[in-house]
Amino acid sequence: MTTVLLVDDHDVVRAGLRAILGTQSDLTVVGEAADGAAGVRAAVDLRPDVVLMDLAIGSGLDGIEATRRIVAEAPSVRILVFTTYDSDADIVRVIDAGATGYLLKDSTPAELYAAIHAAARGQAALSAPVASVLLKRMQQPNSALTPREAEILELLTAGLSNREMSRQLFISETTIKTHLMHIYRKLDVDTRSAAIAEASRRGWVRHRG
Repeated sequence: MTTVLLVDDHDVVRAGLRAILGTQSDLTVVGEAADGAAGVRAAVDLRPDVVLMDLAIGSGLDGIEATRRIVAEAPSVRILVFTTYDSDADIVRVIDAGATGYLLKDSTPAELYAAIHAAARGQAALSAPVASVLLKRMQQPNSALTPREAEILELLTAGLSNREMSRQLFISETTIKTHLMHIYRKLDVDTRSAAIAEASRRGWVRHRG
């Protein structure tokens, strides 16, 4: 029996997942959490085989930071990201944080079941677009984002200044500027606004309304 913890801030989504997984005799949902902090606590307390983790889960810990903390505090627990977001930045950062798999929410139930079982065995479970991003990183390491660059690009897109990014990431403004220079080179741009526009066009960051 594979045990699963659901971490998603939408009640309807959690209810739907519980119903879908309940049709499988070898899967059982042992708990739910509606935000990142609660997800970390539940993972540490319940020690499920797999945490099904969304990325955007309220205003506190996001799915990436929650993944990082679960991996640190309960290393036997596998994290399978289950989300609508497929930006390069999200994929690079959450895999770097220790997620075992990354599945998009347009996957079929059969794909979800297979991914959960694969994650429980410690095997990578990746949607095709996610696998494509990671393959590109391997094939073109000089043009792909590093996890830190992905993090800074997300903050840049959110409108943070260099000083604000420096404070949030606990690194110097000089280091921020160096990372931005590398990001601009990879995007073939030379301004912040152009970087944001090009990153959005390429799908490197989440689209913002």
